[in-house]
Amino acid sequence: MRLVAPSYQFLPEILHRVIQDGGGPAPAIFYNDEVWSFDDLVERSRQLGSKAASLSEPGDRIAILGANHPDWISAYYGIPEYGRVLCFLNYRLSPVEIIEQINRSEAKVLIARREDIERLQQDVASLQGSFEIIYFGEPLDEKIAPPDAVLNPEDPAWILFTSGTTGKPKGVLLSHENLFAAISASENARPVSDRDVYAFPFPLCHVAGYSVLRNQSFGRPVVIFDRYDPREFVELVERHQINATVMAATMLASLMHHLENQPRDVLRLSSLKKLNYGAAPMPATLLRSSYDLLHVEFSQGFGMTELAGNALFLDAHDHQVGFDKDATLLSATGRPGPGVEARLLDSQGNDVPLGEPGELTIRSAQVTQGYLDDELGTEATLVEGWLKTGDLAVERPDGIYQIVDRLKDVIVTGGENVSSLEVENALRAHCPEIRDVAVIGTPDSVWGENVCAVVILNEEASLSIDEIAQRLTGTLANFKIPRHLIMTDEFPLTHSGKVEKSGLRSWITTTPEALGQRRGGG
Repeated sequence: MRLVAPSYQFLPEILHRVIQDGGGPAPAIFYNDEVWSFDDLVERSRQLGSKAASLSEPGDRIAILGANHPDWISAYYGIPEYGRVLCFLNYRLSPVEIIEQINRSEAKVLIARREDIERLQQDVASLQGSFEIIYFGEPLDEKIAPPDAVLNPEDPAWILFTSGTTGKPKGVLLSHENLFAAISASENARPVSDRDVYAFPFPLCHVAGYSVLRNQSFGRPVVIFDRYDPREFVELVERHQINATVMAATMLASLMHHLENQPRDVLRLSSLKKLNYGAAPMPATLLRSSYDLLHVEFSQGFGMTELAGNALFLDAHDHQVGFDKDATLLSATGRPGPGVEARLLDSQGNDVPLGEPGELTIRSAQVTQGYLDDELGTEATLVEGWLKTGDLAVERPDGIYQIVDRLKDVIVTGGENVSSLEVENALRAHCPEIRDVAVIGTPDSVWGENVCAVVILNEEASLSIDEIAQRLTGTLANFKIPRHLIMTDEFPLTHSGKVEKSGLRSWITTTPEALGQRRGGG
């Protein structure tokens, strides 16, 4: 039976409603060999919230760092319940990057794994303040105090850092209202049934975590992973009879590769019925081969951190039409969800004619309140209530939108956003051999895109892709370090003297041999 979403104002009400409806003993989280009931989740969320509140003031930011663990989900609810703002930190970043975000957030408390705290010690001198630490899984036996803050639906609940055109990650402010609007927008394209068991293989430090809230708001359990691995995915689907999941293209590609080598595992996935995807373009060939083998319903969601989740959707029916009749649908993006308005604008802010490309802009209650301590960035992105996504799109005659290019020079590799300018700055800082550099994304059937550095070297200088990787390790996260290196004598330039990256991409498309072999790793 398809469930109808209850109405909420604040994140902790999700858990309280489940408890009131008698769902307390029901499983909320499956993690390794642990089973957390909704009663357990409420208890731990209040422990974390109460402890953080004892170390901070209402409105303060509480950072969280580490691989997936039930304490992430506990903090999703517990920190906002006590009127604090949960600041997500991506554990895959380098210590330098993490500390920079801690400094900017002015976090009073850090919830983290011990190994991540140890990793930060090498750069502890860069910290601009002090904070208390709560460790993942740490027993918190003191009495739970009642919340000491009065909540408002428009209060910030979460802060997530994301890449931007300036190259400096922006802190996106998401309110209770934003997150519930995102959940509501997903309702039609991604319905939840009373039998759903949902696998969440993404890192919980991503905005994709809003789908955890969505499933638990219906009293349904979520299976979380330490790290996505196709063999473990198959095992957990069979063990928990998982019927719904979400994946990036890289995850699905690795699963298909595993099933090619272990065809008997296909039968172990017989309970899987719904597969949502997003975070990066899904190659149509991968969609087709996956559909033919798994016979699942596909649903695509287009979103971004500034939208608190997904806003445009290509639902299961659209995919079925794409598989059966109109293959062009398989490369489309989707329709606006409930409560979402979309427009395509030219560079002057005017609506473009149907079928013409324009920048995708979105208006909805799920649109961010703005960026942390960045009025100029907020004013440039939010214009008269409309969010400028930085994506170039067209509207098809059937009302479905299709992304054709990104206006922002952000590379999406394996579901992670990489700012080209940030990588360019790091290359210039650590590779004196480079006279000029342009970083672009190049297509990859597995990773979506690879980070590619196109460089002009100083006279008589030499540089290899492995040398670049060695020098940038520890400064940039591994997924940001270039996978390809191309040498050139000159760049195509715009009339204003800027590097014309579209020209570089076109050249590589017609001359793929210039890329050479991809540097290994994930």
